[in-house]
Amino acid sequence: MSHALAMPVINSRIEAETSADAEGVEALVMGAFGPGRFAKTAERLREGSQPTAGFVARRDGRVIGSVRLWPILAGDTPALFLGPIAVDANRRSDGLGADLVEACLDHARSLGAAVGGVLLVGDRAYFERFGFVPAPDAVLPGPVDRRRILWLATRVEQVAGPVRIAR
Repeated sequence: MSHALAMPVINSRIEAETSADAEGVEALVMGAFGPGRFAKTAERLREGSQPTAGFVARRDGRVIGSVRLWPILAGDTPALFLGPIAVDANRRSDGLGADLVEACLDHARSLGAAVGGVLLVGDRAYFERFGFVPAPDAVLPGPVDRRRILWLATRVEQVAGPVRIAR
């Protein structure tokens, strides 16, 4: 994972993920999504790729929140794919997930012209508050509820076409 672009401390609760966090992140994501996550279309975009950045929240040295950004192309637009977001079940009501999303968006904006925006598959009601809008013309590699494909523009207002791993 490239950490040269991510700031070491994002806010008082969020930090850039380090290689030492890998096991904790994997355990947290597995606990949140279970093995069924490997069947999801979003996983197709992460397979064979390395995250551009990752962010974590820790408590008592343990990872309690995690999110990653992955390099993709949405049509011809370089972009970032956000996910998965995982927060410890005992911490889901204190805004930690929102802090993790904000860290990703701050990172994406810091890249300037390098990316057109951030794409994700998620709950529209939750992500609208961050500025995400439907991306009806983005085509993911597999079955997905098209109403859950969302885009936040940092440079390109809307995307269209196949979404794939950026190589």
